[in-house]
Order: sequence, then structure tokens, then C-alpha cells
Amino acid sequence: MTLTHPFFDADGDKLREECGIFGVIGVNDASAMTALGLHALQHRGQEAAGITSFDGREFYSRRGTGHVAENFSSSEAIRELPGHMAAGHVRYSTTGGAGLRNVQPLYADLASGGFAVAHNGNISNAIRLRQDLVRKGAIFQSTSDTEVIIHLVATSRYPTLLDRFVDALRLVEGAYSLICMTPEGMIACRDPLGIRPLVMGKIGDGFIFASETVALDVVGAEFLRQVEPGELVQVDFEGNVFSHRPFGQISARPCIFEHVYFSRPDSIFDRRSVYSVRKEIGAQLAIESPAEVDLVVPVPDSGVPAAIGYSQRSGIPFELGIIRSHYVGRTFIQPSDSQRHSGVKRKHNANRALVEGKKLVLIDDSIVRGTTSLKIVEMMREAGAKEVHMRIASPPTMHSCFYGVDTPERSKLLAAQMDVEAMRVFIKADSLAFVSIDGLYRAVGETGRNNTCPQYCDACFTGDYPTSLTDLADRESPPAQLPFPVNRVA
Repeated sequence: MTLTHPFFDADGDKLREECGIFGVIGVNDASAMTALGLHALQHRGQEAAGITSFDGREFYSRRGTGHVAENFSSSEAIRELPGHMAAGHVRYSTTGGAGLRNVQPLYADLASGGFAVAHNGNISNAIRLRQDLVRKGAIFQSTSDTEVIIHLVATSRYPTLLDRFVDALRLVEGAYSLICMTPEGMIACRDPLGIRPLVMGKIGDGFIFASETVALDVVGAEFLRQVEPGELVQVDFEGNVFSHRPFGQISARPCIFEHVYFSRPDSIFDRRSVYSVRKEIGAQLAIESPAEVDLVVPVPDSGVPAAIGYSQRSGIPFELGIIRSHYVGRTFIQPSDSQRHSGVKRKHNANRALVEGKKLVLIDDSIVRGTTSLKIVEMMREAGAKEVHMRIASPPTMHSCFYGVDTPERSKLLAAQMDVEAMRVFIKADSLAFVSIDGLYRAVGETGRNNTCPQYCDACFTGDYPTSLTDLADRESPPAQLPFPVNRVA
């Protein structure tokens, strides 16, 4: 997370969940299992990975830039991380946020012993808190907002670590799912609104926490339940599980974009199949915005389930009119503008024999800056498509996210600058339509959006932010120049 300009992928036109977390306690080869779990969460962060383990006496850490396989595929790497408890993290970097010092889990020696934390989310008052801590003498080793939590725990005056941890969390705003390791065991928790996901599983006598259920599937664990919003789950080395609710009962608002794009389709989020929800979003699109076309074509891979739903509801054949190359890495060297602009064709190519002379409706998950949609529409026309219509499986993305998603500043969001007709002209489509906000809510099993008390965090569509945005307010009206650089990294 960052308050400066974000780092985009090769297309520069996708929202990105910035991290995934995994933790296990009470199993042999905990680090090997953590590495496997992180593989399943690789889509949530591809810039860096880290694992910290505990063998009952000492904590061990290994962190590196790149994919999980680049850092943890060897037996030598796993041998460096002994113990029956381990936690791991995958992340995307943001501008100025790359480098090993920001790769998690972060570790510190506190008065009570070692403390390691892996964080998914964004602390929206981290700069304000950090400024106060620095004035009191705190020395930070990273530019991560996660380190603020460690300092707050370290400086709390409560007697037990759990009380100090709760005390720290009461001071932070924003979104967080956390997996923490201490000499006494593991603590997993979600913020009171449950914005970021976290689930709990069991394998043998051990327990697992992960950002998505797919990570439990991959390691062969049983899915028990989600960690509830505002819940802290403590697991000790005897296998005892304790649930704490220090924040009381608050109406949850999990991130609805997990259903649209972030989570893997084979995961369960907020008790619903992500794949089934995405198909239902496509069906809602077909009801709200039909198109007289010959073929329904997904923009792979994220548009596939919604396109299936659109096809099944409309009765229009589903075809793979765009073929995706799975061998284009995010680190592909692009020395010139012309090569950078050819990125879409390296990743997607029109299936000319199928689309030539046809009227198409393309299904994608979102439009951010519009550059990718423009290139894909142009590519289909060059391949001979007679008409190209675009349908989007989310409402227009009009606002930036401050809860753990890498979004451009609002001035670079196409929907914040143009109405739908102007966007259609920009991407050169014959027609353009987005699913309505109520249609999206119907797809996740609601009757519609409760405008008084929304069931999800949908701020990127509505601008209805569920928490205070202290750092944003300070940035727009800064009280004083900060004596240090800060880049949010989760």
C-alpha cells in the first residue's frame, strides 16, 4: 500500500490484491507446508515472498523477491526454517516499497519474546501513528505500515501480550488480516469489519490460517470456518483454540471485489463459492444488458466464469475468441514504449478463425484505466470481428481503494473521468455496459444493496468508505512535513 503513485503490472490496467498470508501450527515440516500454501496464493502477490518459522526456542526467517518457487522450492531453503510453526506472506510491491526490508513476515524481539507478523490489508492511519511513534523515539526498520502494529504492541503498557496486541489494534484504522507468531503459539485475526479475508483449517492435530480456502485444499487441510470479523483466534502448542471478540459485534463489510476478481474461482469467500458468484454476475449482466451477437467471448482468465454465466442465461454460444499465453511473466523487460504497448498481444491473441465476421460480446471483470480494453477491442476488430460489444462484471470503478488494493489515484480511473458513453467511445466498442450495484449484490445472494447499512465494502464503486481515512485527510491537508518517507506495503 502506498500513498504515492502505485506500481502497475505489464498491462497497467488491473486492480491487484496486494498480498496473501498463510500460517500453520502443530505440524511437522511447517515451513514446507507454508511454502505449498503460498504457491496456492501466488495470484495475490508475485513480487516477493517470505516465511518465518519457530522451533520452540528460536525464530528463523527467509525472505526474497520473486515468486515462491524461486525462494522456497529447494530442500536447503526449507531446512533453514525448522519447527512446528510457520507463517508466510506473498506480496506485490508499490513505488518505493520494494526491497527485502519490506518483505514479510516482519519480526521483532519484544520484551515478551519474539514476535512475527504477516499482514494482508492497509492501515489507513499508519502515517499519523508512525509520526507519533517516531516522536516518542521509535526506530523503524521498514517503510511498511505493518511495522506500526509491532511498535504499538511493543509500547503498550498492558500486562499480557494478548492484551497489548488488542490495545494496539484499537488504535489502528483500516483493514487487516493478521497472522502472528509468538513463543506461546499463533494468533490470527481480522479487522472488525472483516474487509480482508481469512479462513481457518485443520490438518491432523495442527491448525492452519490462510487468505483463501484454496490454500487449505492444496495442502490437504479441512476447511473449518472463516475467522469472523473482529475475531482473534489463539492457538497454543497443545492444540488449544481460544476465540476472543474484543471489539464487540459490528456489522461486517467484507470486500466485494474478492468475488469479482481477487480470489481464485475455486475458493470459498464469505461462505459462497467464488466461481458460482462470478457465473451469477454474468447472468445478471445478461438480464440487465443483453446484446444481439453471435458469440460470448471472455477476456481470459478473469472474465471466464462471468462469460459462462452470460452465455447460459442468454443462450448465446460461449467461445474462446481470445487465447491467453500463460508464459508472459510480470518481469518481462520492456525497453521502449512500443514494446510496452505490445504487452496485450504478448498476453492475449485473437482467435481469428473463430471471430472473423462475427458479432461478439466481450466479458471482462473490470475497467480501470481503459487501456487494456481499448487494445483488446482493437485486436478483435483487426481479427475481422463485425461488431465488438463490451460487458463488465462489476460496476464502474470510480474511487480508489485504501484497504489493501493497489488502485491508481482517482484522476487515472476512467470511470471517474467519463460517463459510460464516453468510456464506450474511448475503448472503441459498439456498446458498453456494467453490471449494476444491485445486480452485483443479487449475484452474491442479497436482494440488493442496503444503502443504509451496506453488506459489503464497495467503496471502489460507490465512494462509501466504511472507516476513517486519516492519512488521506492529512495528505490532502498536511499538518506538517513528515520527517521520513512512508510507503504502505502489505
